[in-house]
Amino acid sequence: MLFAQKLALKFKLPLHVCFCLVPTFLDATIRHFGFMLKGLREVESECAQLGIGFHLLIGEASSSLVEFAQQRQAGAVVTDFSPLRLPRRWLDDVIKALPSDVSVCQVDAHNVVPCWVASEKQEYGARTIRRKIMDRLPEYLTEFPPVQPHPHPAPGKPEPVDWEAAEGSLQVDRTVTEVDWARPGSAAALEQLQQFCDSRLKLFATKRNDPTVAALSQLSPWLHFGQLSAQRAVLCVQRLRSRHSASVAAFVEETVVRRELADNFCYHQPHYDHVRGAHGWAGETLKVHSKDKREYLYSRDQLEAAKTHDELWNAAQLQMLQTGKMHGFLRMYWAKKVLEWTASPEEALSTAIYLNDRYSLDGRDPNGYVGCMWSICGTHDQGWAERPVFGKIRYMNYAGCRRKFDVDAFVARYGGKKHKYVPPGK
Repeated sequence: MLFAQKLALKFKLPLHVCFCLVPTFLDATIRHFGFMLKGLREVESECAQLGIGFHLLIGEASSSLVEFAQQRQAGAVVTDFSPLRLPRRWLDDVIKALPSDVSVCQVDAHNVVPCWVASEKQEYGARTIRRKIMDRLPEYLTEFPPVQPHPHPAPGKPEPVDWEAAEGSLQVDRTVTEVDWARPGSAAALEQLQQFCDSRLKLFATKRNDPTVAALSQLSPWLHFGQLSAQRAVLCVQRLRSRHSASVAAFVEETVVRRELADNFCYHQPHYDHVRGAHGWAGETLKVHSKDKREYLYSRDQLEAAKTHDELWNAAQLQMLQTGKMHGFLRMYWAKKVLEWTASPEEALSTAIYLNDRYSLDGRDPNGYVGCMWSICGTHDQGWAERPVFGKIRYMNYAGCRRKFDVDAFVARYGGKKHKYVPPGK
């Protein structure tokens, strides 16, 4: 947005903000589209106050955005960066369809240090990318100048968006309902960020892996939909370094280093959502143990309904079903049990990604793909002691969770309970 306005001011041109709404996207439901559209209504209002046109375009960018740019004889199109294959293909299609005299500029506002600056290759893990990012962080972690009222308005007022018609055009599952704890939009994101700084940041360093303690930032839905930038979150949190140094350091590690490591993986690894994307040692150990006998086998439907013998796993799944968010520590346990309880690593990864993308507000995100890959395929991890099913993939179990936090309290909160084991098809 800031770069686009800089260009428009330089050439004394109107500035337009466009969003291309597609009727369906991967496994997104009305839970995700509703959150996104309500956030965009706030964008429309802010743009109107700034003299900037906002346009909700229906359809793929390769057609709707290209037609819009051609009608207005655009001089430049500025787009945000995504490391995922599908949006990258859309951008390629847009570039091919636009007139050759229209410049296309891609800006990585998703990361603090741009993905292509941080590293030119797929990094092995956090230890290999951390220094590369931290060395460049002072250059990129800078305060934002304000978006200013635009002095070159387009002739005539843009038609207000028919939001009801836009929502009605969606071809998505409406049974996965929207959640009420996370109010969409940047204003709500900034409120959540302030609440984190005021009351939860002090606990982040020591309690963030305890699902019974409110210690997390809870910012992932807004970060995912671009309603809050990681850069703004880190700038805000860093102001409290003198009071909560350990928590601030841990937050920067997760929000910058680990998050950008996930983007690095998805950008450079074409199979970021498949077992083929695993490192050699991990792919080999999973292959060797793929036919190991599983004590429990569950179908996708049983897992989706939280009908397993493990009340902690069920409670974590119910948390995701009910709130659109699962505690970060339990996401690891949850995904590893999917590996343990399905017939193959391929089925486990496919099931974990499907459930995460269908129910989590921050689904279809590099962090989500890499979280599933870390848990099931050992991505960004190392080999551990070999055991059945997992091979050398890191193992997690129920007893270990009991040693870390009050499992019974978490289970009681979300209604998890043990179910009698029923093999699939019985």
